[in-house]
Amino acid sequence: MSVDQIPIGKFSFMTRLSQKALRLYDSKGLLVPEAKDPFTGYRYYTVSQLEHGMKIKALSFLGFSLEETAMLLDAEDMRNCEVIEACFKKRLEEVRLEIGQLQKIEGILQGSCKSDGKVMEIFKMSVTEPVIKEVPEMRVISKREKGIYAVTIGKLIGEICACISSPENQRNRVKVTGPVMFICHDEEYKETDADIEVALPVSGRVSVEDPKMEIKTLPAIKAISVVYRGPYQGVEAGYSSIFAYAAKNNLEPSGSFDPGRELYLNDPAEVPEEELMTEVQIPVREK
Repeated sequence: MSVDQIPIGKFSFMTRLSQKALRLYDSKGLLVPEAKDPFTGYRYYTVSQLEHGMKIKALSFLGFSLEETAMLLDAEDMRNCEVIEACFKKRLEEVRLEIGQLQKIEGILQGSCKSDGKVMEIFKMSVTEPVIKEVPEMRVISKREKGIYAVTIGKLIGEICACISSPENQRNRVKVTGPVMFICHDEEYKETDADIEVALPVSGRVSVEDPKMEIKTLPAIKAISVVYRGPYQGVEAGYSSIFAYAAKNNLEPSGSFDPGRELYLNDPAEVPEEELMTEVQIPVREK
């Protein structure tokens, strides 16, 4: 062992990275020991790798994944400030979302003493009785991309509203003819990389500059509909009510050709969370 070689145990102590983490970083190519004993497989690091290890630890503390950490370190080596800035901005948005969610949880828990022992009461949820609804086809402006629900839905709504409010569309007297809606194209819930479409019913000659935005006609559907009142994170109560109703009435979802829709009937910037109104529509057919 040369003077510059640091055994894994000592390197672990110096960087405050566990040996388990160091072995993982080795397997991922993120922090590979400079030398390995060919007989024992024992790992040795160098003094020059200490700073690299500390950078990995700092980025891990900030919540970056191993893939993001590798990308950031490569970008730093190539002096690619744009990649670093974009990655930090994305993480900042995620942290702000997490803070908002924690504040909501704090508020719910603070009021939980008034729930009389009923767990679901703390969400102050209410759902209307399910009804069968014939929804006519409608012309919409829509945009679809993948991302995190809470971030991406709000982003797409803002971009669509900005398009409608453009000077050209105002001159063309483009009108909004219904509530903004979220259309889910996934077969399962995804924390990230969810396939999200936001659509807004419109009339008039709409001008669209964004190549990812389109004017199209949503098909007419037969759907079970409920209106849920309460925070968006409790909208599952609406789905539960719909599927219970479908099971009792020999109905089933009509499949991926007719994805479910969530219609946002009021503005979270104008009403408190407990007053938010969301209509859930699930297209169905006879079993």
